Amino acid sequence: MSLHLILGDDPVLVGEAVTSAVNELVGDGDRGLMLEILGESDYRNDDGGYDALRLVDAARTPPFLTDKRVVVGRHVSRFSRKDDYGPLVKMLAEPLDSTDLVLVWEKGVEPKVDKMPALPKALKEAIEVAGGVTVKTTAGRGKEAGVWLRDQLGHSSLEFARDAVTAIEELIGDDSGRVVGIVRTLEGALGAGAKVTAADVATYGGTEKGGTVPWALDDAIDSGNVAEALSVLTRLIPYDGSPADRNGAAFRLMATLHRRYGNMLRLDGAGVGSDKQAAELLGMKGSTFPAKKALQQSRRLGTEKLARAIELLATADMQLRGTVDWPPELVMEVLVARLASLSGRR
Repeated sequence: MSLHLILGDDPVLVGEAVTSAVNELVGDGDRGLMLEILGESDYRNDDGGYDALRLVDAARTPPFLTDKRVVVGRHVSRFSRKDDYGPLVKMLAEPLDSTDLVLVWEKGVEPKVDKMPALPKALKEAIEVAGGVTVKTTAGRGKEAGVWLRDQLGHSSLEFARDAVTAIEELIGDDSGRVVGIVRTLEGALGAGAKVTAADVATYGGTEKGGTVPWALDDAIDSGNVAEALSVLTRLIPYDGSPADRNGAAFRLMATLHRRYGNMLRLDGAGVGSDKQAAELLGMKGSTFPAKKALQQSRRLGTEKLARAIELLATADMQLRGTVDWPPELVMEVLVARLASLSGRR
């Protein structure tokens, strides 16, 4: 059995660590057969409290049609009392060799926990005896925070100049979870292997709020201006809203982008020669201006880039539905950066 313990109170950093652990353990295997993820809603009992029996049962379930199972237990901090974590300690003393287990000691969500309880000594020792690997996602302070940031950047596909590291340190301040979004956005905008400068961080790492119109994002993406596209995006998704608001906004925006690129794909190779013909093919009524823009961008991108755009949209759609543990705004930032970058390549 492979055992991982992930500790932290920042949901973005914890989610990134969980995604990394799952990718490592599942590899090229069939996630539908191998992977089971449980959270606090799965631990609820009839009395309204939490118990670990469902998690223990999952960890002791033999694999079916695969060599092993990967079980992820989120929100394990709900089991901070001896009576609650006792079954976990017992299970770890008699593990099932065919189960790889990821335990995540993080804050609960419903009801929200303001202060996360400390990891019980008995549970910590049981994990150590079982050979568990502990991943601490907390950035720390002072020099420790600087070492942590450089380690995070070192695991990316990018090369960071010294001034870029300093710029990121100043940009994220105490909000260490922002580094995940910044790195993913830079990867999408600049491409793997690129060297990042402080100017790049200033261009792609900032956020700006205010009113805007949805089609402003289309224009920014079509122009290939990644920085402008990201600036517009931050005004379309409520970053400081509730998870439900942010998810809803992300899915609505995703539907709009799917429809727009789907229209471009329909026009590609259709032999359409005018705005009116494009509007008729797409079933658009009234002004032919949206059809004209779709036709122009379809011609600019061409078949190969359109196919890549559809692939990017499909990947992001799956990510919003849970294939990665990212907040919705991060999924959309990476998608928009990649779409705009695609439009900017000639």
